[in-house]
Amino acid sequence: FYQILLTSGPLLLVALGVGLVIGILQAATSIQEMTLTFVPKVLIVVITFAFLSNYMLVSLTDYFAFIFDRIAGLGYS
Repeated sequence: FYQILLTSGPLLLVALGVGLVIGILQAATSIQEMTLTFVPKVLIVVITFAFLSNYMLVSLTDYFAFIFDRIAGLGYS
């Protein structure tokens, strides 16, 4: 569960932050356009994913290497 939080947390926090900022702007200006919330959020999350993909890949690779080492070590106890 901790690995899931480390891997997906930054993307979820960025989506939450962008949604909150856009929601506040919509409430302040009374603009209720659905594409105004969807398109910027998707674009910013995709850009964030592009920047964090290396971190996510290395993190998951290290985790699975650790898990496979633990599984391999079970037979030699």
